[in-house]
Amino acid sequence: MDYIVTTLDNLVHQTAFFNLTWGNYLMIAVACIFLYLAIAKGFEPLLLLPIAFGMLLVNIYPDIMLHADEASNGVGGLLYYFYVLDEWAILPSLIFLGVGAMTDFGPLIANPKSFLLGAAAQFGIFAAYFGAIGLGFNDKAAAAISIIGGADGPTSIFLCGKLGQTALLGPIAVAAYSYMSLVPIIQPPIMKLLTTEKERKIKMEQLRPVSKLEKILFPIIVTIVVCLILPTTAPLVGMLMLGNLFRESGVVRQLTETASNALMYIVVILLGTSVGATTSAEAFLNMDTLKIVALGLIAFAFGTAAGVLFGKLMCVITHGKVNPLIGSAGVSAVPMAARVSQKVGAEADPSNFLLMHAMGPNVAGVIGTAVAAGTFMAIFGVF
Repeated sequence: MDYIVTTLDNLVHQTAFFNLTWGNYLMIAVACIFLYLAIAKGFEPLLLLPIAFGMLLVNIYPDIMLHADEASNGVGGLLYYFYVLDEWAILPSLIFLGVGAMTDFGPLIANPKSFLLGAAAQFGIFAAYFGAIGLGFNDKAAAAISIIGGADGPTSIFLCGKLGQTALLGPIAVAAYSYMSLVPIIQPPIMKLLTTEKERKIKMEQLRPVSKLEKILFPIIVTIVVCLILPTTAPLVGMLMLGNLFRESGVVRQLTETASNALMYIVVILLGTSVGATTSAEAFLNMDTLKIVALGLIAFAFGTAAGVLFGKLMCVITHGKVNPLIGSAGVSAVPMAARVSQKVGAEADPSNFLLMHAMGPNVAGVIGTAVAAGTFMAIFGVF
């Protein structure tokens, strides 16, 4: 009888109920909210759903992220090995490969001025950097936090690992991906506040056709120029342009399909769940997390506003040929930010079609965010 009682007692005490803190229960509730937003509201579900589930798992069973050195048998938790791929910058780089294979750079090539709009939207990054310094973060931590302003989750993770700020990776990554998911909610009020109805109704001229040769040369030239100036951007810019070269060359259809479909989705699963698994209650529920989330929102708002304001400037310079709304697409959330520009423009005039014009600043923003990350790495002597 004693054996049965002892066995049952051991089984009961092995349940999670005896090991979780109030913080774990709070994070479980947050994970459920994220799952609701991903499934019921469709907020970037490919990213938010695996992140939320990783958050759920680690707060029910913390050992799923157990470091191999801390395990009695030398074997770490399942999601720990996924997370190592984040730390090594493998998964963020592979995400860029897939994004490149999925993205048409034609609108950017047809309208090179889009680079300026993409650059203007990076203002949020530097606003967040100085804001983080002001809130007491060290320079490397501030740099890692600042990339949230570009609404680029993979680059945030990449820079965080490179600068040795893995203790902040969870809050930074969750903030970056959350704001990417909330682009349709955050951006429109800012866009409408900073533009007039007349400006939102501006119809832009059709973009010129881009030749196949231009599309093939673009990724090669960008790789050479950017990586010669900032070699530290090679893992991100190089993979982005390699994926695009797969797409545009027309001779490696199988590689294009693999990079943009099977490989991309496998990497999203690994990256999403491992990012979510960094949000254990012990690591996530602290004042630094609140600061990071607040800084991320401010930075994203600043980036959106800077893009729109620069769009207004270009509108004046071109005598009304540029719709300022496309400036908001200069953040890196591809293609969500471009779709938001189209949506807000169509609300003002249903016959207005801004999507392709907004894609130029949108893909320029991806390059711009990677360049910003490379700049920080060069400043701190990190390779």
